[in-house]
Amino acid sequence: SAATVVINWARIMAQIGYYFWAALAVGGPQRKVSFSVPTGNFGDIFAGYLAHQMGLPVAQLVIATNANDILHRCISGNDHSKRPLVHSLSPSMDIMVSSNFERLLFDLYERDDVAIRQLMETFHTTGEFKLAESALAKARHLFGSACVDDELTVQTIAEEYGASDYLLDPHSAIGLAAGRRCRSDDSVPMICLATAHPAKFPEAVQRAGYPGAPPLPPHMSDLFEKAERFAVCANDRASVHRFIADHVSA
Repeated sequence: SAATVVINWARIMAQIGYYFWAALAVGGPQRKVSFSVPTGNFGDIFAGYLAHQMGLPVAQLVIATNANDILHRCISGNDHSKRPLVHSLSPSMDIMVSSNFERLLFDLYERDDVAIRQLMETFHTTGEFKLAESALAKARHLFGSACVDDELTVQTIAEEYGASDYLLDPHSAIGLAAGRRCRSDDSVPMICLATAHPAKFPEAVQRAGYPGAPPLPPHMSDLFEKAERFAVCANDRASVHRFIADHVSA
């Protein structure tokens, strides 16, 4: 499932690498860099935090959220409370609770597993918690945050396409808008992560004035002309295991 993928530690480890690569492209590690990251489940930006912990000179990490803004509310106002899900133009970020955030909290609380367990039990019971002031101060030392609604998302897509002929998808547009809003030092390069392709989100880019459907990447241009293949398995674990084993061995 998608939830399993986004908390998979192997995925986070792989994501660490492109923070170093991007920093090197703009003069690192001799100079500081900042990143703005479209954020739903907190996995990608947590990889940026780990890159920082490994020695990459990161000045700022911007948590860029859509209207599902629990992380922005937590960083900006110490309000980590559940709210109803808002369906947005950036559906991959339509997440009420960010499961990877607990990994950062563990560090913010000096790896105190008892404190984290109590904090999460409070959250599961009441639907909210507040960070200790010391933990919040640590988070704010590195992290900024912004909430970008659909209107600003569409506006950002339109403005960037008009200015540079670069077509953003809605998730990446949120990262760009948040990076512009939260940048704390103009002398430090702000790298905005692009996390999807606009062809997956025609509604958003068409609202921004793009004519027609965004083109697929060249290597996928004939994707919808290819034969669709699928298999049906019985709804039981043994059948699924057997199907995987048969096809992997083949």
